Amino acid sequence: MRIKPKPQPRQRVRPASWTNTPAAPVSTTQVAPESTGSLDGIGRTGTHPLTRLDENQRLWAYEQRIKDAFARIVPTLKSIAARVPDAGFEDWAQAEARRTLGFELPESLLADAWVAGLDRRALFAHVTFETVRAMSDDYFSTDPLDDRGQSEEFVRFLLECGFHAMNVTPCSDGRLAHAIRYVLRLPMGAVQRRANAGALFDVEEALGRWSTVELGRFREGLPNTADAPTRYLKVVVYHYSSRDPEHHGCAAHGSDTRQAAAGGRERLHAFREAVENSYCCGASIEGLLIGIDTDTDRLRLHLPDARGDADLDRFVDAGALHRETARLDPEAARALIRERVANPSGGGLAPAPGMQRLIARLIEHNISQLDYVRDYHNGHYTDIGHEERFIGVGMDFAEIHLRNLTYFSFLRTLEEGSCNLDVGIKIFTQLNVAHGLPIPIVIRFEYSGQVPGARERAIDRCERLAGAIAQRYPDLAEHGLLHTYWTVRDSQGNGRLEPVGGSLLGGRTA
Repeated sequence: MRIKPKPQPRQRVRPASWTNTPAAPVSTTQVAPESTGSLDGIGRTGTHPLTRLDENQRLWAYEQRIKDAFARIVPTLKSIAARVPDAGFEDWAQAEARRTLGFELPESLLADAWVAGLDRRALFAHVTFETVRAMSDDYFSTDPLDDRGQSEEFVRFLLECGFHAMNVTPCSDGRLAHAIRYVLRLPMGAVQRRANAGALFDVEEALGRWSTVELGRFREGLPNTADAPTRYLKVVVYHYSSRDPEHHGCAAHGSDTRQAAAGGRERLHAFREAVENSYCCGASIEGLLIGIDTDTDRLRLHLPDARGDADLDRFVDAGALHRETARLDPEAARALIRERVANPSGGGLAPAPGMQRLIARLIEHNISQLDYVRDYHNGHYTDIGHEERFIGVGMDFAEIHLRNLTYFSFLRTLEEGSCNLDVGIKIFTQLNVAHGLPIPIVIRFEYSGQVPGARERAIDRCERLAGAIAQRYPDLAEHGLLHTYWTVRDSQGNGRLEPVGGSLLGGRTA
């Protein structure tokens, strides 16, 4: 039975912290590079000539206001829970929520508090979901990271490099949730992101996406015609920890850095072979293997071996090039980066010219991020482990660009992606359940508004996936330690998040 849509909620009050005023950076008193130790060799030698300070300030302002919104959840709920429900409790609690969170709380939870106390777990999940909705609305309505403004230019650059598409698979780990927009400094509108645990993407799914892109070139000439000599670029991003490699590397690979890199290389090879065997056109595929140190955001970009596969032992290190070019003028710094990429130490094959241009550009982008981490996080992150706020499952979340904000599991059905979600549940069992808090899971499916019935089918997928999750983790669900929030979004244009149901809403509401 369907529940009639509820009346539109009151206008939300945006907290003061959702402004765009950038916070002051961490002190950057200069010290000699050899004295920096904990800064992983980058050094405090002043701002690098290639660093874009204006972009760093904008990204920092965004990081602060979004993470501050999530950080206010627990203190606000503690304050509300500490007050004994009396005659004025409901009005006071709503005023407190509006002031600190920017939205009101469910009236039913507050009205029943005098009987058996607040349902703190339900309240925590509800506030987390509402904060996700506020963040999503902000992203799609204001474009705070200027993705739209940069997408067109980067697509042109990719075509100049000889690539008509760029599909990136980072690990689902929340410490890589910012890999696209922060670490690599790429606009989301210009690349596709498909996160998987351990960066072990589904080869058949990747083959389907490649087919869709190539069909678009044949039928529509987008972004170029099929006879253009360009290639499809598949990128795998694995991760490791420089400060505690044995415990804070990739959980899907047992914190074994080499195993993580080898796993990514194997999937890239399998993808190319799948295209060759299925369509006899493997030459149109290019692979790139990238490693990210989750403690500093430092990049390592692997170069090809004699077979054209990524060489696990030969890579360009962005941190080393940051140091080497720190005292040069911008053009000299760029020239030296291009030289190092074209003539890698240790001999061996150099990447193709177009790939060289792309790698050099990614290194330049990462130099800004290294200074960002230095200026705003004292050179390395203090949260080297997991501190995610919610799990996202389903289609990729275009609005998620912040480190340690969400653990993401890309899947259509739980059977296809259960291993990814199991890793997330294990992480949140330690983060939340161990402290009596529920695991918030946001389910997302996108649809094309141009396709008849697509929205209805997307809602059906949400409902089926939510039911499968409850069945897979029955103990958590039955004790209020797991809550789901169902959302859909029209992928055409800049459609906003649309909540359509959830465990706190009694199921489906649309």
